[in-house]
Amino acid sequence: MPDYSGQEDSRAEVAMLSHEVYRLTKELEEQQQRQMRESIPDKYDPFDNPTEYKGFSGDYSKILPRITEPAYEIPLEPDYAERKALRKYYSSGSWCIMIHFISCTAVGTLVMRGLMQMLMSHNPAADPSAILTYLRSSSMAASANMLIYLVFNVLIAMIGMKLSGIKYTSLVRTKDFGIGRAFQYCLIAVFLWSVSFYAIMGLNDVFGKYDIDILIDSSGVATSTLGAVILKIYTCIVAPVTEELLFRGMLLRTFSKANQRFAIYATAFFFGISHGNLPQFLSATLIGIFLAHITLKHGSIIPAIIVHIFSNTFVSIISLFGNFSKEAAVIAYLILILLILVGLVMLLVFRGTDGFPTTTPKQAKRGFYVAIGSFPFLIAVAANVFYLVYNLMMKSK
Repeated sequence: MPDYSGQEDSRAEVAMLSHEVYRLTKELEEQQQRQMRESIPDKYDPFDNPTEYKGFSGDYSKILPRITEPAYEIPLEPDYAERKALRKYYSSGSWCIMIHFISCTAVGTLVMRGLMQMLMSHNPAADPSAILTYLRSSSMAASANMLIYLVFNVLIAMIGMKLSGIKYTSLVRTKDFGIGRAFQYCLIAVFLWSVSFYAIMGLNDVFGKYDIDILIDSSGVATSTLGAVILKIYTCIVAPVTEELLFRGMLLRTFSKANQRFAIYATAFFFGISHGNLPQFLSATLIGIFLAHITLKHGSIIPAIIVHIFSNTFVSIISLFGNFSKEAAVIAYLILILLILVGLVMLLVFRGTDGFPTTTPKQAKRGFYVAIGSFPFLIAVAANVFYLVYNLMMKSK
């Protein structure tokens, strides 16, 4: 009888070898696929910057489609196509700021003139200056101002978000934020307010040598009960919510596509200068940098809205110190000093754990240098600067 045991052993050995070859082949294919996937840049973090807040800037493949190709490396300087695509975002955000500036200024002027004409038609013998004084002190001017900025802040923000493809839900998806964080951020806002306050006082002394008073004269504004209430509602609720929607909701995300650090400074600048006067430009720019930072960190405008509401309310309360008795004013100022010191400590702690986004060489070529090539960006900057300087010069007359 033939002995087939040797043949069976050979077949078993061949089968084992075939299985091992198959296994090694599959492992090699998986390794190659894994290496291919790893060689493709992360379209949500294409510059591999660990100091930036991942996911906030959006999908960069919409600007540079080639980053989805295996082993593609982003060049140091953007080519024409990438620069053009990136500039569209800077331009759309800048157009929104420009339209917002023109709309609020023009409509505000027309409404005030319309109200003046209406009052003068009912009181033809009245002095126009007396009518203007009455209009400023009544609730009509405060109501008109609130409605104008409410409408245009929200409308322009929605238009900008549509142009930039920003989803409304992305504005409120808050990460790692609670009562403790809110308390810390509000105290930091107190310290930042104190820094801007003393800076403004110092600048006022400098400008005072040239007979220019840079401080805001709010005397006679909304002195009626209803007017004062409307003004407080606007200052402490409407303005914080709608301004955050416009500047940290729409503009920050639009400008953050390639360089978050540039976006922080650019949006803070536009936020500050949109107020049209030097004191608020300084204070709003400083707090705007912080609000942009916490918006990036938490991926939502909710923390910034809370801090903004607190900051404006806090300043409104500070303005009442002059009405306190001498003893109450002393206690209030001591509490204020304590809050400022605690706010400084909180800021140092925050900066120790949450550093400011830095800029890589590649990102530096895609931030300010691309933005200044955008005509709308330059026009928006120039128009707002001119308006601020114009208002400042008018203070000298």
